[in-house]
Amino acid sequence: MVLYHGSTVEIKEIDLALSKPNKDFGRGFYLSNNYEQAYEMATYKSGLFGTEPYVTKFEFDENLLKNDNLKVLSFSEYSKEWADFVFKNRNQENQDFFHDYDIVIGPIANDRVGAQIRRFVEGDITFDTFLERLKYMRGVTFQYFFGTQKAVQTLVNKGLCHE
Repeated sequence: MVLYHGSTVEIKEIDLALSKPNKDFGRGFYLSNNYEQAYEMATYKSGLFGTEPYVTKFEFDENLLKNDNLKVLSFSEYSKEWADFVFKNRNQENQDFFHDYDIVIGPIANDRVGAQIRRFVEGDITFDTFLERLKYMRGVTFQYFFGTQKAVQTLVNKGLCHE
């Protein structure tokens, strides 16, 4: 399987210590199987920082998802379980939440997650409304989270991608 990472730099080596906290599935390395989505992310980030967009291509053996050596969580669609997991990872107040999955696969949340979390926590919206508002506006696009060194080592870096 081919996966892409959009960024402001070419990724030569994955350093999980550079990962930002409070992302959809936690602190880790995120990829997409959709080149256009990765390129959009790279373009968005490069616009913020005044740099060039880069998309690095990786190969991943999907058979490893069934390997007992990796702890994998997969969400096949937007669901209450997915929204609860995203909420727990994104909610900065929730310092106690931690998961031990090596790889998490699931839909991308809407870019305005922070605002929706605030509204839900303050009781302005129900959980069902929260779930509906988290859905990515361009339809279901999946993201692949690699959160441990063991998981990162399964990725084969194929360099910059210019599709």
